[in-house]
Amino acid sequence: MPIVAHNDLPTFARLREEGQQILDPTLALHQDIRELHIGLLNIMPDAALAATERQFFRLIGESNQIAQFYVHPFTLKELTRGPEARAHIERYYQSFEHIRAEGLDALIITGANVTGPDLALEPFWQPLIEVVDWAYDNVCSTLCSCLATHAVMQFRYGEKRRRQATKRWGVFPHRVLERTHPLVADVNTCFDVPHSRFNDISHEQFTRAGLQVLVESDEAGVHIAVSPDGFRQVLFQGHPEYDTISLLKEYKREVGRFVSGARPDYPPFPDHYFGLQARAILDEHRQRVLIALAQKHTPPELPERLITASLNNTWHDTAEGVIGNWMGLIYQLTHLDRRQTFMAGIDPRDPLGLAGVFCR
Repeated sequence: MPIVAHNDLPTFARLREEGQQILDPTLALHQDIRELHIGLLNIMPDAALAATERQFFRLIGESNQIAQFYVHPFTLKELTRGPEARAHIERYYQSFEHIRAEGLDALIITGANVTGPDLALEPFWQPLIEVVDWAYDNVCSTLCSCLATHAVMQFRYGEKRRRQATKRWGVFPHRVLERTHPLVADVNTCFDVPHSRFNDISHEQFTRAGLQVLVESDEAGVHIAVSPDGFRQVLFQGHPEYDTISLLKEYKREVGRFVSGARPDYPPFPDHYFGLQARAILDEHRQRVLIALAQKHTPPELPERLITASLNNTWHDTAEGVIGNWMGLIYQLTHLDRRQTFMAGIDPRDPLGLAGVFCR
């Protein structure tokens, strides 16, 4: 069932324009279908705040047909925001205090930008710990994306991410390692996932901490792992929520950083993303940029419209499948009262009843 437009957040109108079903709350009240309340802790910077919001709303709304989804975005007040983002948050987002009082069935935590190598020095560190610890005691399952995964691995499991020699950037093939785990049991056994990160948590680190790795890439490393109980925490290193053009936007931003002098080298292409024609167009654009800079002229804009039509999305359907499985399990396990974590009879230490199934 569709997402319920329970306020006038602009994302609802944007998704409606894209053809997604968005349900009016007056109609939702007359449907005899269970609702699920999903928190979205959005800690992305201002420039990516709304886009990240749309990506996760879209993925939630398209992933499952069994419930009405109320998605509750919130952020951390410790993050510095500009006037526009602050106004957006004040108008459309809820406070963590309100979220905590009302309760959630599930929680998604986005990635974030960091200013240095030590996550413990970031302004979001302590408040993020507070949210994650509250969620573990009060929310059926929490899904962490990229940087949030690295933070959770550090403060909850004692495993620090490691800097890679080069940025892991592009769309990479993955394989399912545990084909009978309910999160991935009925999705493609091989599928693509975008990655964009300088740091990595290795397979060895996940398993040493007692987590189970479900999906991995020979090139990009671990994508999905789950907490020792099999479900309470679902950790992503990749970005299955990305739009088709997300990596193009990142590439454009990096070209802009080169032009401004913020990076010393011209950015390489994301791996396995641009086709031959797109690469040729972008190689020509690179030469024009370098000539313009040498002559102290204004460089040309990146020709996005010539590139977008040739881009392929090879990850979204599987992302829907995984998120749909996650939502379905939450639907089966969480209490009807969202302030309570599980239905009667569910063991929080083994909510899926898989104790010993995946032990090595």
